[in-house]
Parts: sequence; C-alpha cells; structure tokens
Amino acid sequence: MGASGWKYVTPFEGTVEESLEALHAQVFQELYGDHETYRDLADLWQDAEFMGEEGTHSILDIDSVVHTSEAPSDHRIEDYGTLRPLAPQRLALHFGTDRPTPGQFEEALGRDRAAVGLPAGRAERLFDECGMRWTGRYVVLYTGDTPTHLGVFGFSGD
Repeated sequence: MGASGWKYVTPFEGTVEESLEALHAQVFQELYGDHETYRDLADLWQDAEFMGEEGTHSILDIDSVVHTSEAPSDHRIEDYGTLRPLAPQRLALHFGTDRPTPGQFEEALGRDRAAVGLPAGRAERLFDECGMRWTGRYVVLYTGDTPTHLGVFGFSGD
C-alpha cells in the first residue's frame, strides 16, 4: 500500500499521554465509529495481522509515548509504534523558538509541502525528523506561555 504521512493538531490535555489518548479516541471514532469491525481501540490493536501488515495509516498506529528525542532504530522492535518529542535544537531550527505556536506548526508543514521534489539535503523538512516508518514526533504548542495544543506528525506503512 505504501507509506502515508499524517499530522494532527490536538488540544493539550495536561500531558502528552493524555493528549494522545484523546486524539486516539477522536481518530478511532472518525475512522471506525460506524464500522462493525472493531468495537474500540483495544479491539483494533488486538488485530495483530491487520496492524502488522497494513495498519491504519493514522495516529492509531502509534501506541506509546517515549520521552527521549533520540532517533528511533529499525533494529529495536520497541521503537516501532512510538511517539517522541522533537529535540530542542530541532525546535529552534524549524520554528526559531522553543515554544512554537499552532500557527508556526502549520507553517512548518506548509514549508514541507513546498519542498516536495527538491533534492535531498536542499531542504530541512519537519517530516524528515521522524527517522523511520511506524513512528512519529510531537511538539508541544503554545499560546503565550501556556501549552494549549500538541502537534503530532509521522509515517505509517512501508
């Protein structure tokens, strides 16, 4: 089926884990709410054949948050399905600040779209930060000094 990039901006719910849980509930409802195949997210995740072979090509392919910005490795099975923070120096590169706003996050994604087709190394794209398929990155987004949203992006599929 190929790889699919996905991105979300969701309200910050106090922690990254709580924000991811709320986003999971929303996206599950959007994708599977009217289907009889899966009763809930746990039921979806128990379908090892579907999740291992195809996946949802959405945030539902990510089941855990890790709090290291270290790049994931395809040699560590535990790195698959993880969501990691964008490293502080990479925040500065992409946003010019350690407290980006939701608007700055959307602008960075817009630059990614504008850079499609440029030779490798010509453009630093936000999506390039993921490091490998079946993983994602997150950025806490601010309004003033208050964390108000979570920007999430990644790739699923092969």
